[in-house]
Amino acid sequence: MFDLALLAVTAVLWLPLLLLLAGVVWLGMGRPVLFRQTRAGRLGRPFELLKFRTMRPGEGSDEERLTLFGRRLRATSLDELPQLLNVLRGDMALVGPRPLPVRYLPRYTLEQARRHDVRPGLTGWAQVNGRNAVSWTEKFKLDVWYIEHQCLWLDLRILGLTALKVLQRKGIAGAGEATMGEFLG
Repeated sequence: MFDLALLAVTAVLWLPLLLLLAGVVWLGMGRPVLFRQTRAGRLGRPFELLKFRTMRPGEGSDEERLTLFGRRLRATSLDELPQLLNVLRGDMALVGPRPLPVRYLPRYTLEQARRHDVRPGLTGWAQVNGRNAVSWTEKFKLDVWYIEHQCLWLDLRILGLTALKVLQRKGIAGAGEATMGEFLG
């Protein structure tokens, strides 16, 4: 209920920005405007995650396909804005472990798999404590810590810290990566 109430109160801010960015992506890169990928949600159930498209289609590394505009969108985390629609649909929460591709499910240890005990989030404890600059092992430890300490106060703290981290633009990519390297288990 908290997520929906907060989205309703702030819709006057994020909805026009969402529509404006959709228009800019459409003008700059054409269709499709949204990148869609199946991700693992609560209890590992698959759902379709939405993001603004930041890469050209086709073969090649993420670094080669990432557009200049896409790089800027990612630097500001505005490519994630369509995930507010995932929150409205109930696939995601505002705060929780970030949803990862379904193909990672068999690679988790039992402890790491606990990240699926809650709905995935638009932001989370791992994002405000290093984002993509921390290792997968550390990221999963932070996710499990969040699950064990989850409360409204912590969620509000994470939302506030997220705003600061986005403004600082730190930890956007892993070392030597355009985004984050593959989780291999």
